[in-house]
Amino acid sequence: MSAPLPAHPPAVSAAAGSGAATIVAVATPLGRGGLGVVRVSGERARAIVEQVLGQPCAEPRRVRRVTWRDPLDGALLDDVLVTFFAAPHSYTAEDVVEISGHGAPVLLRALVEALCRAGARLAEAGEFTRRAFLNGRLDLTQAEAIRDLIDSQTLLQARTAAQQMHGGVARQVGPIQQALREVIARMEAGIDFADDDVAVPATAGLRAGLDRVQERLAPLRASFRHGRLLQQGLSLALVGRPNVGKSSLFNRLLASERAIVTPTPGTTRDVLAETLDLDGVPVRLLDTAGLRTSEDAIEREGVARAWQALGEADLVVAVFDASRPLGPDDDRLLQHLRAMPQALLVLNKVDLPRRLAAGELAEAVPVSALHGTGVEALRDRVRQRVLPELGMAGSWITNARQAACLDRAAQHVERGGDAVTAGLPHEMVLLDLYAGLRELDALSGQTTVDDILEVIFATFCVGK
Repeated sequence: MSAPLPAHPPAVSAAAGSGAATIVAVATPLGRGGLGVVRVSGERARAIVEQVLGQPCAEPRRVRRVTWRDPLDGALLDDVLVTFFAAPHSYTAEDVVEISGHGAPVLLRALVEALCRAGARLAEAGEFTRRAFLNGRLDLTQAEAIRDLIDSQTLLQARTAAQQMHGGVARQVGPIQQALREVIARMEAGIDFADDDVAVPATAGLRAGLDRVQERLAPLRASFRHGRLLQQGLSLALVGRPNVGKSSLFNRLLASERAIVTPTPGTTRDVLAETLDLDGVPVRLLDTAGLRTSEDAIEREGVARAWQALGEADLVVAVFDASRPLGPDDDRLLQHLRAMPQALLVLNKVDLPRRLAAGELAEAVPVSALHGTGVEALRDRVRQRVLPELGMAGSWITNARQAACLDRAAQHVERGGDAVTAGLPHEMVLLDLYAGLRELDALSGQTTVDDILEVIFATFCVGK
């Protein structure tokens, strides 16, 4: 008889609740501030806090003002606000106490040390969120979204992470898991109950079911292309021959006089990099040396680095001068760009009399870096090129681990579909289908090994 269809409960290596140590950490950033928060989680959280502060906590989800005094001489140290969250109605699903006081590092450190002497231990990186995951408060995609939210550099990154934190990815993956389980269940029933006149599913029906799984996987897998750029940012290289206005456009996009601009060709000798927020996408903007043949050794090195940046950038913005005819260096660049789908042409200095032939560079975006004309249109073209469906960001895959799980799941389902078409025994087909289902479960953390969790939660900050 075949193995029964698993129920796929969250698989954890060890209980995070019963018997686990009570942990403590400062939950606010390092340094001085108006407020500092110390978080304690575990079975003894309430008792340890009450021992250190010498007063009882308030009822769950109520705040009590407590005077914290030095246990040696009774000297006043701080007035703090204490909030108790009883299990399972807390972030970690354990008893949690949060102590809010003034954000003096010496006070926060003394409070943590006192709590450790009373029986708590220092939390490891990401241990609060790990306990929340192990106790079933959130799945692994939501835990990773919390880290992404903390690390956000732009509002769009934060918005996307917040949507994922509330189950955006899980809502996309859940129906795919269910569709695959239905195909597996049909095959299992046909094998296990063949003696009870349960019909073995037809090949065409099984293949159609697996094709539907692939159809649902495809857009989610494809979303990683945009999600990766949103999460990691992209590099945009401004290239062109000397004096076409690359540095002026660089400054205009940054809204800052970052690059030196002079009428002398070859002023930019190296790649200059700055980061800007382009409609919520972090962009590493590169200003490069003018592309031309030079006898100057330093300029030749700058030109070599410009060509390297052109080849490595996620998007290339090639700048041309509308006030001068195209020259050999322009022609060489255009020839190179024909094989680069990530190139965008810009025609600068449109405020000057045009000297390009009619129809030349008709597809280029016209701008005047000096006056700012057309720069917003250029920004919009760049955004459309890299993120054409901005409104769907909450359902994108932004995490490389999740993308790898989806890719492996699709590969297993494809092999299973090929095996069905080839007429292989259903027991053989099920090996691949179960493997695909395990990958989808691993994405959300329903089946996850300790080593994977160690890698994931080690990237969190202490206190979260």
